[in-house]
Amino acid sequence: MKYNYAKMKLKISQPVWQVVSLGILAGMRTASAPAITSHILSHHHQSEHFSNSSLGFMRSDNVATALKVFALSELIADKLPSTPNRIKPFALFARCLSGGLAGASVYKASGNNAINGVLLGTAAAFVSTFGSYLLRKSIVRQTHIFDPMIGAIEDALVIGAGVYLTDNA
Repeated sequence: MKYNYAKMKLKISQPVWQVVSLGILAGMRTASAPAITSHILSHHHQSEHFSNSSLGFMRSDNVATALKVFALSELIADKLPSTPNRIKPFALFARCLSGGLAGASVYKASGNNAINGVLLGTAAAFVSTFGSYLLRKSIVRQTHIFDPMIGAIEDALVIGAGVYLTDNA
């Protein structure tokens, strides 16, 4: 089945689970949650919840494209030896901010309180950051597979989950 994403009218059907999922992805890859959220919202046609909203920029096709490019860049940068661990304070803050932005946007678009979305997305990103970090380090230690290879598998999981969320928004 061939998808024409430009013509699809996506909707937000389960904001709690979508925000938790996006928060989990933010903990794995910082830029993934805003990129996926912006893509969904740029195809979401219930604009009354975004009228006069400070989150309205997330519906822009240009923002969605820029965030996708940023997310792809992060997939490459993650494999570099100079990339700091995701649990370092700045990286952790960025992941929580990413989950919070995605959560607020989804909640606002679905007619719910954006603050609740921020809290849920941030919490999911925080937990996922440590969980995915510990899981990745454990897998590398137990299997002796080169860390960037495990990172590539993690990338595939994030991309697959993003496609799933986009198709089932």
